[in-house]
Amino acid sequence: MIRKGIYAITDEFLIKDSELEQKVERAIIGGASIIQLRDKYLDYSKKLERARRIRKITKKYGVLFIINDDPILAKEVRADGVHLGKDEEYYLKFAREMLRDKIIGVSCYGDIERALFFQKLGVNYVAFGSVFPTKTKDSETIKTIEIFRWARSLLNIPIIAIGGINKDNYKILVDMGVNIIAMVSAIFDGDPYENLRNFKL
Repeated sequence: MIRKGIYAITDEFLIKDSELEQKVERAIIGGASIIQLRDKYLDYSKKLERARRIRKITKKYGVLFIINDDPILAKEVRADGVHLGKDEEYYLKFAREMLRDKIIGVSCYGDIERALFFQKLGVNYVAFGSVFPTKTKDSETIKTIEIFRWARSLLNIPIIAIGGINKDNYKILVDMGVNIIAMVSAIFDGDPYENLRNFKL
């Protein structure tokens, strides 16, 4: 698991299907070290087709490919892992049985206890957010970004910040010790390569 870098998350509303390969490749060339497929409103067959297309690009450049919330799809396309937002412990067990030695990340929102719990269960990373207000996901912002200082002192797995992060506010997180930043709009709204030129981790 990469412990530093840009975690790029796709969005079916920001990326036209005809531009999928181009935008993902531009994100990687611009510096993204992890690509996540997050298509929440497409049916399985379409997600499978898009996942296969992205997988070819991530293999070409040697970057990690993560599937959002679907261990079955992750296994089918031989992705590097899955990101889970589910609350149920059994879902993690199911994902681990499906993916064995692959990466599993979990959303922890603003909850340190949740992060500690899932660390004990063997997840490979945790994500906290939304850090700032965001239009791409309907979720509350965390109460305080001080959570990243606490997380750094309590956790020994990678910590990812997500939600509303852009070129104007990301340095606040870097200064707090965050070294993996996940973004959607700040990367894929426009040219990913040009957008990522603004970020230095």
